[in-house]
Amino acid sequence: MSDARPEPPLSAESAGHASGRGRLVGRRIVVVGAGTRASDDPDAPMGNGRAIAVLAGREGAAVACVDVDRSAAEQTAALVRAEGAVAAVVEADVSDAEACARLITVSATALGGIDGVVANIGIALGGGLAGTTAHHWDTVFDVNVRSHFLISQAALPLMTNGGSIVLVSSVAGLKPGSRMPAYDASKAALFGLCRHVALEGSRQGVRVNVVVPGLVDTPLGRMATAGRPSRATTRVPLGRQATAWDVAYATLFLLGGESTYITAQSVVVDGGLSQIG
Repeated sequence: MSDARPEPPLSAESAGHASGRGRLVGRRIVVVGAGTRASDDPDAPMGNGRAIAVLAGREGAAVACVDVDRSAAEQTAALVRAEGAVAAVVEADVSDAEACARLITVSATALGGIDGVVANIGIALGGGLAGTTAHHWDTVFDVNVRSHFLISQAALPLMTNGGSIVLVSSVAGLKPGSRMPAYDASKAALFGLCRHVALEGSRQGVRVNVVVPGLVDTPLGRMATAGRPSRATTRVPLGRQATAWDVAYATLFLLGGESTYITAQSVVVDGGLSQIG
């Protein structure tokens, strides 16, 4: 007999249908990596960065939508505006060190200041130790770690008491699974970076935390599954992959006033996979 069970129904929040509750009214949020990769899938889901930006707008924030793909950022900004919020578009390639600082100053000018920053950026290159070159390693770390450091470095001096920085890692930083050492190591490095930025930020009342997604149904997630079909059969204790909205709501919590006594922490959004999977 099969032990398969039906996928549990999504809540309004997980499906992205819940109404806003004014949790970020008056706040100015920068979402780096706000675009969603183009997909030929007619039923393509939203990516994490786009869901975070749209939810921030729905909850009352003005949002700077930052992405290397200007068209993708503009599409996200249009969705934010459809929620009745202000949105700015900033094109930036975070593999360029100077661009990381510039995207913060441009966003701050566009929004009139910064209250929150989300660094939702990550790439994966190579495969196994033998299949990962030094160039793969350096490129992945430039995007997955150095950019987070540079964005935090540029943003922190502009932020005041109550500000929040959220770094987006991965469950691959907690346990092996991606089979890409550069990706796993870079995502693990964000926990150390978070602790240091949180220490410096605490002196001015700025909090820094990490959101740690597990398996998420996004265009990139589906691409990963196409390359490694076993990903689709991973047994998640809660019975399904996350949606981008699940990641967005965890991020929203860390950006808003409900988490004002939480810093240097990690919120794992993986359906129990890393602990009881």
